[in-house]
Amino acid sequence: MKKHPNSKIRLREIADLSKVSVATVSRVLNGNSHVDPTIRNTVLEAAAKLKVDLTQRNKTRTLAFLLSNRIKLHPFHSRVLSGAEAHCTANGWEMIFLSFSYSPQQPADQLHLPRILQRNDLVRALILAGTNSTNLTQLLDQKSIPYVALGSNILGNIDEVGSHLVFSDDTQGGADITRYLIELGHRNIAFVGNLRLPWFARCFDGYKKAMEEAGLLTSSASIDSEDDTEAGYLGTKSMLSRGQTFTAIFAGNDTTAHGVYRALRDSGLRIPEDVSVVGCDDTIGGWLYPSLTTVREFPEQLGKQMVELVLNRIADPSTLPQRVFIPTEIIKRDSCMSIPSSPLENVRKSTETRPRKTFALKS
Repeated sequence: MKKHPNSKIRLREIADLSKVSVATVSRVLNGNSHVDPTIRNTVLEAAAKLKVDLTQRNKTRTLAFLLSNRIKLHPFHSRVLSGAEAHCTANGWEMIFLSFSYSPQQPADQLHLPRILQRNDLVRALILAGTNSTNLTQLLDQKSIPYVALGSNILGNIDEVGSHLVFSDDTQGGADITRYLIELGHRNIAFVGNLRLPWFARCFDGYKKAMEEAGLLTSSASIDSEDDTEAGYLGTKSMLSRGQTFTAIFAGNDTTAHGVYRALRDSGLRIPEDVSVVGCDDTIGGWLYPSLTTVREFPEQLGKQMVELVLNRIADPSTLPQRVFIPTEIIKRDSCMSIPSSPLENVRKSTETRPRKTFALKS
């Protein structure tokens, strides 16, 4: 019997159309993750044909902010959380905070999500921050758990991610701030950061593009350390010990720039008189001395955009995955100065009078 689209539909009718039990329909509509994805899709399609408004059956208005693989809340991610939470509140939603540690090498089917995330009658969708990898996104896709992720921090092939991704356009920012150094007359510009991590690699891509466009050679010191300050310190020290010539250093983030500052000062070099330094993300740049010229990212806007995308997906599950890029801005402070158009050898001259040390760096 044909029913009016606005009339109440019982679970039995969905079960009959799906050719499954009422209990299975109930598990699907209540967000139970232990349902075969094919059966889940069949039930959802049947509900759609019968004009069942699933958003009315599930009235919870809670999202989870999942900070992955971080011991403590990072200054950048805390601002992403702030923006996400504010946008939730403005739209009548609530947000809970969870931390989650897992290995990128672990197979997706062996990951154990917090139980609350497997109940969409309690949590409707996830905001993925911190450092994530494609084994987690694969698991979420398999379980049909809605999510949006911070794309700049995904380890692995982002083309494998089956949902929305939001990026800070740090590649463009890296190119812009490298061009700024070139405009100041710098020709020997080195990059320091852990290139195994995607946010450093994206900044390096922008740096490389700008250097190659100007016909300049690239150079980098990549230290495999999760301590950004340590990576900046050891990377700079290794370049100095090799007698490498540079008049400016691009640190892959502000915390790395802090390490660069320490290494230069330990070597008797002044900022910016001997070496200009720039960073990326504008988290602690204003606290350093001299204040750091850096690429400002907008983490609150990242959080807001992530919530907006995931709410749109909840409202319309057929929404195709999007890749959204938030622009960046160069913040000019006191850590840079212009030099004559011909390259200076100030670093080499400053280090020639000192005995050079060799540093053994662990890969």
